[in-house]
Parts: sequence; C-alpha cells; structure tokens
Amino acid sequence: MKRTRRNHSAVFKAKVALAALKGDKTLAEWAEPFEVHANPITQWKIPLQERASAVFAPAAERSESAGPDVKELHAKIGPWAMENDFLATALGRIGDASAKR
Repeated sequence: MKRTRRNHSAVFKAKVALAALKGDKTLAEWAEPFEVHANPITQWKIPLQERASAVFAPAAERSESAGPDVKELHAKIGPWAMENDFLATALGRIGDASAKR
C-alpha cells in the first residue's frame, strides 16, 4: 500500500533540522523517530544553516533584505501607467471617424 504524501509544517521542519544540526546522531538515526527520510532532513538543514545569521542581524539589515525597494517600484509604476493611458487613447482613436481626417 502506498503512503500518501505528507506536508510538514515549518515548525516541524525547524525542529528536525535543529536536532540534526546537533550532530550527536546520524541522519538515519534522526529520520527514524521523526518518521522522515534522511534526504528531506538534509534539505531542511541547508537553509537553516544559511539563514541562521539573519536571526541575530539588526532590524535595519533584516528590513533591507526582506524584499524589493518599494520606492523604486513606485517610480517604475508611474511611467508605465502614463504609457498605458496614452496607448489606450491612441489605440481607441484608430477605429474613430475623427482619426481619419
């Protein structure tokens, strides 16, 4: 009988990855009590190790790396909106009788 695919929560993944990072047992030994294969444990450990420094980073650094610059995105939206308005009016006139003059 085939087991259905399980989706693990972020809390569970963090708990398993932290346990595996301790290094007191092998991945196979950690896989058994958590009922998970060793491969996902390895995949969960990597991002935890890479992003662990973000936990101790100052708030200013965390907000900078959180996402794209909003001001820059708003600056791009303005010209695109103007271009869309211009094209909408220009293309709307093509079928107009007044445009054939």
